[in-house]
Amino acid sequence: MESPCILVCVLDPKTGYCFGCGRTGEEIASWTAISCEARQAVMNLLPARLAGFERPARRQTTRSRRASQRREAEAGGDA
Repeated sequence: MESPCILVCVLDPKTGYCFGCGRTGEEIASWTAISCEARQAVMNLLPARLAGFERPARRQTTRSRRASQRREAEAGGDA
């Protein structure tokens, strides 16, 4: 079964759409129960929904912060 889920399940409080896939909470909950045609109709709406709002900035993990610092240090050492 095709699904737009990218495992970023957070609903935008303004629109009610998931920041990851663009579906509503109700669409997410009923995804496996609705028909293929209904799923495809929702899938067709998602690009416009996702383009309609800004996603929150991703939280920087310790691992990604250290990797960024390492890259910056390496780039500074080349100069």
